Amino acid sequence: MSEEKCPCGAGEYARCCQPLHLGQLKAQSAEQLMRSRYSAFARHEIDYIVKTTALGQQQALDVAAIRDWSKANQWLKLEVVQAREKLDKNHAQVEFKAHYHDGNQAQVHHEVSHFVKHADAWYFLDPTTNMQITMKQPCICGSGKKFKQCCAQFL
Repeated sequence: MSEEKCPCGAGEYARCCQPLHLGQLKAQSAEQLMRSRYSAFARHEIDYIVKTTALGQQQALDVAAIRDWSKANQWLKLEVVQAREKLDKNHAQVEFKAHYHDGNQAQVHHEVSHFVKHADAWYFLDPTTNMQITMKQPCICGSGKKFKQCCAQFL
């Protein structure tokens, strides 16, 4: 019996993204987190998508829409274009192409995503959340810094 391939394309699911999805391991890089999030979309692991979004953004996520999008598509492959792991001390950027089929035709979602490391864990900075945040408020990542001095430039 062959091992199940990981949707992210980096190996066998049991040794690749599954330990992250189960909370047994944390992503060690922004690219690893992005790969595990892609796999979570492919496997409908919506709780993982929520848990790996910046702490201050989680309550603003449209979880039903995320679940619907995850289930409505057939996830074909992930292509990492570029990973810039050190934009500064706590921020990184990953450019990727997520290939999927929407039921009518093949599609490619091309995105440049930003990530923040806080308390030894990587989180996705979601530019689509509809939050009203001012530059002087505490940052959405939980760093304790003001938003303008931390994650604002990446959203």
